[in-house]
Amino acid sequence: MIRFGTGGWRAVIADGFTKENLRLLAAGLCRLMDREGLSGAELCLGYDRRFLSKESAHWLAEVLAGWGYRVLMIDRSSPTPLIMYTVKTRNMPYGLMVTASHNPAVYNGVKVFTAGGRDADLSVTKKIEAEIEAVSPADIPSIPYETALAQGLVREDNTTNEYIDSILALVDTDAIRRARLKVALDPMYGVSQTSLRTILMTCRCDLEVIHDRHDTLFGGKLPAPNASTLSTLSHVVVDRHCDLGVATDGDADRLGVIDETGGFIHPNTLLVLLYYYLVKYRGWQGPCVRNNSTTHLLDRVAERLGQRCYEVPVGFKHISAKMSETDAVIGGESSGGMAVRGHISGKDGIYAAALLTEMLAVTGKSISELYREITDRCGTLVYREADFRMTPERKAELQKRLFKEQVTPQLPGVARVNREDGVKLYFEDGSWVICRFSGTEPLLRMAAEAETGAAAEGYMDAWKQLLEL
Repeated sequence: MIRFGTGGWRAVIADGFTKENLRLLAAGLCRLMDREGLSGAELCLGYDRRFLSKESAHWLAEVLAGWGYRVLMIDRSSPTPLIMYTVKTRNMPYGLMVTASHNPAVYNGVKVFTAGGRDADLSVTKKIEAEIEAVSPADIPSIPYETALAQGLVREDNTTNEYIDSILALVDTDAIRRARLKVALDPMYGVSQTSLRTILMTCRCDLEVIHDRHDTLFGGKLPAPNASTLSTLSHVVVDRHCDLGVATDGDADRLGVIDETGGFIHPNTLLVLLYYYLVKYRGWQGPCVRNNSTTHLLDRVAERLGQRCYEVPVGFKHISAKMSETDAVIGGESSGGMAVRGHISGKDGIYAAALLTEMLAVTGKSISELYREITDRCGTLVYREADFRMTPERKAELQKRLFKEQVTPQLPGVARVNREDGVKLYFEDGSWVICRFSGTEPLLRMAAEAETGAAAEGYMDAWKQLLEL
């Protein structure tokens, strides 16, 4: 069964992620495009550095070509944002990226993008799933990749230079050149090294690069830029006296940051910093968007700047849609994904890293100094989070308790409860706690935010006790 989550379809290689399922997914998309009157249209396909990613992209292309669709295959492993950019600038109706993003190395998957380079929303993925149900594997037409290439149904190209130039046109390269920043870069064995290295070197940054070779096991670590996976980058920043350390996840749509002291900057803080910079220093006007598991400090900053912050469910498609609806300056999530107005509609860790570098150059302040400027005006909130691995049986049991029985811990000061995406309790003093199931991994995720760490941890402890976690 192929079921899309908040970040596309993902499955364990050789279990759910198989050639047959890839062919079914491509056939389901072809059937949908036929119904939408798109016969013969051109799509963009890309792939990351995971095991079987390139071969999987070719298998998808074989079915698309066999169905009569034309394929622009990016001819090297590439960042997910580059595929979204290509779909947008080439006015394509759809695009596909073979990646499992930040999931463990045993996973792979496929992300689907719609016109404008947007993440496919639930209405689109449900239609693809319905079409897949009607497909017989034996009846899927395909053309061998090399044959399709020779016939012109598949053409190979590389839009990396266009993508890089689009980012360079959006940042203050002169200011970055004058600042002469020293930056440590960790692609986490993923696909950002070419784009980020080129952008930062064009801006005359002094670079220290680690973990840039091709390793389908990601060095034995999760390819997610967080405090536990960026210890080496932290040491490099301190040892080489860097102004900044930046890391991207496996497909480069998420960003992780180490400050000048070697400290990990939580994505919540990064989102607040960039929004504050764009409005206060660049003079942009407009609201911001966050998901329901991301810091409410962003709301305070927006209010202080005379703007508004919108909350949406988890899944970047919700952030993109609300950004488009409200002309928001920035949208982001606590896992490190963010989008900025004027570029693509989805997450882009490469563009975010370039903007962060510009922020340091223009303000002349370190990350810690700029964050103190914000908290001096807006106060602080303490964020806590935890994950709990679920078996299918345990997940079903807890889903029943949370959504059918609607259990919640008995906590004082609860102002309201939201069950739109998980169960979120909002407290009268502005604190909150959420309990929700991941849309990409077999996990129950929990997050809380309050004036003190003890209060935030207390909210989560109440949930743990209630659910026997």
